[in-house]
Amino acid sequence: MQKPSIPKGTRDFTPREMANRNYIFSTIKEVFRLYGFQQIETPAMENLSTLMGKYGEEGDKLLFKILNSGDFIGNVSEAELNERNSVKLTNKISEKGLRYDLTVPFARFVVQNRDKISFPFKRYQIQPVWRADRPQKGRYREFYQCDVDVVGSDSLLNELELIQIVDEVYRRLNIRVAIKLNNRKILSGIAEIIGEAEKITDITVAIDKLDKIGLDKVNEEIASRGIAAEAIARLQPILKLSGNNGEKLEQLKEVLKDSATGLKGIDEMETILGLCEAMRVATPVELDLTLARGLNYYTGAIFEVKALDVQIGSITGGGRYDNLTGVFGLEGVSGVGISFGADRIYDVLNQLNLYPETSVEQTRVLFVTFGWNELKYSLSWAAHLRSQGINVEVYPEPAKMKKQMSYADGKQIPYVAIVGENEMNKNKVMLKDMKSGEQRLVSLEDMAGAISQI
Repeated sequence: MQKPSIPKGTRDFTPREMANRNYIFSTIKEVFRLYGFQQIETPAMENLSTLMGKYGEEGDKLLFKILNSGDFIGNVSEAELNERNSVKLTNKISEKGLRYDLTVPFARFVVQNRDKISFPFKRYQIQPVWRADRPQKGRYREFYQCDVDVVGSDSLLNELELIQIVDEVYRRLNIRVAIKLNNRKILSGIAEIIGEAEKITDITVAIDKLDKIGLDKVNEEIASRGIAAEAIARLQPILKLSGNNGEKLEQLKEVLKDSATGLKGIDEMETILGLCEAMRVATPVELDLTLARGLNYYTGAIFEVKALDVQIGSITGGGRYDNLTGVFGLEGVSGVGISFGADRIYDVLNQLNLYPETSVEQTRVLFVTFGWNELKYSLSWAAHLRSQGINVEVYPEPAKMKKQMSYADGKQIPYVAIVGENEMNKNKVMLKDMKSGEQRLVSLEDMAGAISQI
């Protein structure tokens, strides 16, 4: 018999792991709500017409396509099969795909629900996404994104709020991070002044890989995309700019003085950095010109967050996308958002062992009994404790003390309530602290007070 398995790039999570993951989700949700964001959900699958062409050529290749129901190959001719053209064949046999991110489905949602929502519309969304990527450390085929976006406002105060949200989330999670910041207008200005404005996408996709593959390989990739050697040479000093944020921007002003688009990007960057300084954002915010984020829909500020104490890719990223809803027929709606990569955050917290010792999901007390009368007695106590919001379990059958205690140890339950005939006669239970081993007879009221403090 074949052993059961799961697809590469996916994971199972045990109850303990889920408690840790829910700690991440609840922390992020609390911060989102602090800033007035409301939750929505969209379907796991979208029409391919919604998804295709929004992520660039590389992104389109990573979409999981879903075969049409029924005889999906019935409309395909013998000639088309023999042609073995996977793109044409996919169009015939697949109309839907699993969502690649939450931003494009959100843009579709805004257009479809424009009469039901108020602008600016502030939403958050925490759901899984799927990418047909090569699995490796920190990169999964199924993973959760925690997105927060504002649409219908051009104000750069929105960018500030997103940076403040990043600052607050990671402060609460105790993860040291740095925020990398750039602007697609600056990148467009660079492409313009080196004489390759048409190749902005090729240039940004390549330089986004700088910290992964190094400068030489990036230059090779840019050259392979048909960009002239002279333009590549002009690009080098820009990629090597140094100094603090202010010094980099001053150097850029000189480099981009003939590009109105580039200067607009610099102006936006100065405004955002000035707001961060005024609001005393504690997390370091660094201008990084190599940050390009390979997605085609960004048009203004772009963000990436790096963990400082763990070697892993970005754990949060996003940016401004002024024209995304336009592809769905709603022009002139500006948006800006960021996405927290819950799975990478989970890996960082695991490596740094930063989870709280107790979880709100954890059972606080287990009732251990020696007979059916004791079991019935325990049920009424358990019901009362649950009514006060205390997580309680009753071991479901009389069993040997060792077996019941082992169950409590296995689930790391901090207290055990032992019920025997003596305890029932006194209308009490023997409450045992599993960590210290201390035990004492307590009434129902005393027990509720003791357990609710942990």
